[in-house]
Amino acid sequence: MAGDRIAFSNIRNIGVGVLFLAVEGRLVKHVLFICSQNRLRSPTAEQVFASWEGIEVASAGLNLGADNPVTPELLEWADLVFVMEKAHRSKLSARFRAHLGKQRIICLDIPDEFEFMEPALVVLLKARVSKHLPNSGSVCEP
Repeated sequence: MAGDRIAFSNIRNIGVGVLFLAVEGRLVKHVLFICSQNRLRSPTAEQVFASWEGIEVASAGLNLGADNPVTPELLEWADLVFVMEKAHRSKLSARFRAHLGKQRIICLDIPDEFEFMEPALVVLLKARVSKHLPNSGSVCEP
């Protein structure tokens, strides 16, 4: 699909302010994964779900000095936001309340005790995230 152009006719507004991109007849949801520093948990989630059919993914961190910090633009892009801890949900709401509204925010309750792509983290992410995604269980092979 790299290099393919997407016609404006493939962009649909289905709901109040919620845009989805139709690619080959499928609707694409924008999914954002958030942790503290965007170094371990959220980048792992982004990589694990990068090939999931029907979604586009990104990741960001809430702390100062995060590798890829949360921005209002990222939040406005997202249809679905996963935070790793309850504290992330609170911090997100406190700092970005004006940019939240249409997004569903789900707390995964995954503590900061894993390394990037650690197998136990991958298993947890698949178990806790998959049920919230479209086409549950569908991964596009590269």
